[in-house]
Amino acid sequence: MAKSMSVRNLNAWYGPQHTLKDISIDLDEKMATAIIGPSGCGKSTFIRCLNRMHETAPYAKVTGEVKLGDENLFDLDPVDVRRVVGMVFQKPNPFPTMSIFDNVAMGLKLGGIRKQSELRERVERALQMAALWNEVKDRLNRPATALSGGQQQRLCIARALAVEPDVLLMDEPASALDPISTMRVEELVEQLKNDYTVVIVTHNMQQAARVADRTAFFLSGELVEFGETTKIFTKPSDSRTEDYITGRFG
Repeated sequence: MAKSMSVRNLNAWYGPQHTLKDISIDLDEKMATAIIGPSGCGKSTFIRCLNRMHETAPYAKVTGEVKLGDENLFDLDPVDVRRVVGMVFQKPNPFPTMSIFDNVAMGLKLGGIRKQSELRERVERALQMAALWNEVKDRLNRPATALSGGQQQRLCIARALAVEPDVLLMDEPASALDPISTMRVEELVEQLKNDYTVVIVTHNMQQAARVADRTAFFLSGELVEFGETTKIFTKPSDSRTEDYITGRFG
């Protein structure tokens, strides 16, 4: 079930480097929010904070508040957070020694589901949601590495969806894919935001314009502007936003 996220005064560091500076933003349920900005502006760090991954890096620190519904995620066990806030990374990362089926079922098994009929049902549903079922239903026991790059990325999306998270974070999920696979991932985002809160980091501004309801522009660790995607791209309030989307820097 989708839930909104509320971020208040979020700060993050890598050692002495202050990577995120007082970020406050509301990520509404059943919407796709794009995070854009030049390399090194804090986009990936921001979404890594949303599922407690940032803290796992050496010398990393985070302060502030991230609420999912009414719960502050920094008060919860990080493992529990990652069950409700899923993540899809830039490069497909299926478990290489596992089958297609076992890749999707892994999180379910870790969550205590052992009944084969339930596992099969949940795996099929997740693969269908990731628009992959028809392509793999006859070879579920084949290695995940036998899939193409685009299929592997959709498999990773299915793996994240199988545990039924409230939020799906996507860190440049199509940047390593060919144009056709990219289009499929974008179509998938359009479908998923009907049921999930989706946050997508992208360096592709056309992609943000196509898939996101709202867009946030980050620069040097700060949130410069946040609003409806059409407004951000056609009539931004801040000149720095306009300079970035018109290609004057970045």
